[in-house]
Order: sequence, then structure tokens, then C-alpha cells
Amino acid sequence: MALQPATPAQLVLDIGVEIQRDVNGIEMGVLENGIPFLTQSGLAKIAGIARSVLFDINQDWESRYNDPILGNDRHSRIKEYLARHGFNENRLYIETVRDGSPHHAYPDIVCMAIIEYYAFEAKNKSNAAIENYRRFAAFGFQKFIYEALNYSPADKWKYHNDRVSILQNAGLDGHFIVFQEVNGLIVDLINAGLAVNDKTIPDISVGQCWGTFWRENNLDFEFGARKEYMHNFPSYYPQAASNPQKPWAYPDAALPEFRRWFRHEYLPTKFPKYILNKANVLGGQKEAQKIANLYRPTQISKS
Repeated sequence: MALQPATPAQLVLDIGVEIQRDVNGIEMGVLENGIPFLTQSGLAKIAGIARSVLFDINQDWESRYNDPILGNDRHSRIKEYLARHGFNENRLYIETVRDGSPHHAYPDIVCMAIIEYYAFEAKNKSNAAIENYRRFAAFGFQKFIYEALNYSPADKWKYHNDRVSILQNAGLDGHFIVFQEVNGLIVDLINAGLAVNDKTIPDISVGQCWGTFWRENNLDFEFGARKEYMHNFPSYYPQAASNPQKPWAYPDAALPEFRRWFRHEYLPTKFPKYILNKANVLGGQKEAQKIANLYRPTQISKS
């Protein structure tokens, strides 16, 4: 299995830990966005070096981040490896918060760079690094971590598809519901890498903002009264504890106005803030910003 290097956009902001355990004395885990990692102590053991050495590597990386690749010293060799694999972040680790304390998670590509250096480049080569490099090269770093933790990536579509199934015929005759109208946006977000789940539910944000717009503009008078309908979340959602819920269904006559409002008011002014607030679920500020920018006015005017 080929190594799957973490992309730079995934290495910017705090990301939650999906699973983390000590496996045969090696601390390892998987972040919420699927990136496998080793902790500082785990990487030090795998590479056969002291944690203080890894600390020095971090310090060198941050202090010399803007230096070009100059020669055969440790920093230059590690930087050359990471540059070849598209890594250009100013930190070698992702800072996560676990049990209220900050922890450093070293993603797969960084681990392989350091392990390779101590296996083949360092003056005092590490037998542990040589052994583990061969193991990861043959088995694949991601596959090794996943299997050691007995971890299977969740189906990224499950949360959304289960809601589609439940809400398929939930609306009232002659009325539309917000979830069905923003389904295209939700699909786009999942395809772009956003974890749409019980923590990120875009139709709630849209529905709240549209309800405020409806009341403030007295649209009952223009289009007719909206009506409550029965809404249920899948049983594994925390929100299911308050099922059935009663959001609003809106008269079909108001559908053109909703689509105008959604496209020209909600997306450019409300959605970027919403998606940026979900950065920790998404996997990074840069990736959240990228998705938010898709819906800013300059982008919409070109579509």
C-alpha cells in the first residue's frame, strides 16, 4: 500500500483525536480527519532516538523554516524529503487537545521523513529506524496504524444518507423544507472533505437564518403561512434525544424567494462564518477557508 502523505492544508489547526492508544509501547492514533499519527514519544521510539533529539529537530525546523535546502545536514535532508512529498508547513506536528492538555501528533509523512533519515542518512544510524522503515515501507504507514488500532474509517456519507432516507417524504404537500433545498450544498461539502455529521449540520444554520429573514420581512403575508412538520434525526445522532422535532415547512410559492436569498444573501454573508466555525471538525483553518471562499460573492458572480 502506497503511503498517503498528509496534505499541507490538514496541518494548520487543532484537530480532534478519533482514537489513540499505546500499542506495544508505541503511542499512536488517528485524527478525526483520518490522518494516522505517532505521538512525540511514539515517534522517538520508532526512530530509535531520544525525545530531546526530536525536540531539537522541531526547533531547527521552525527556526530555519525559510532557509533553502543547503546541504547534507539533518535539517536539509529532512526538509528535502518533505518538500518532495509536498509538505511545506512551519511545524512538523499537529497540535491536538486531549483531556484538556496539548499534545503533538506527528502525521504519517513527517514520521516517514524522520525514520528514513535515521535509517539511512544519520552518522549514527538507528537499528530501530532501519527495522521500522522496512516494516512501514512494505506494509504502508497508514495501514499499519489502522490495523494496530483496529480502526476502520467511517463512511463519510452515512450521516447524510441516513437523514436523506428519513426525510425523503417528510414535507407537507404544497410546501418545501430547507433540508431538501440545500442538499446540493451538503453534497458539495462532503465531496470537498467536510465531515457532515452530528457536529456539522448546514441545514440547521440555513433554517435558522431563513426563519429570521421570513419573520423580519413578514413573508407569511406575502406567500401564506408556514407550517410545522415532523422531523426526526437518525437514532445515533445526539439530536435524536428530542425527536420528533418540529421545524418549519414553507409554502411552495416562496421557493423562488428562498433560492434568491440562499444564493445571494446566505451563502456570501452567513455561510463563510458558519464553515469557519467548524474548522476543528473539518480538519484545518486553511481547508475551511478554502471551502468558505467557494461561496463568497466573487465566486458566486462567476457561476
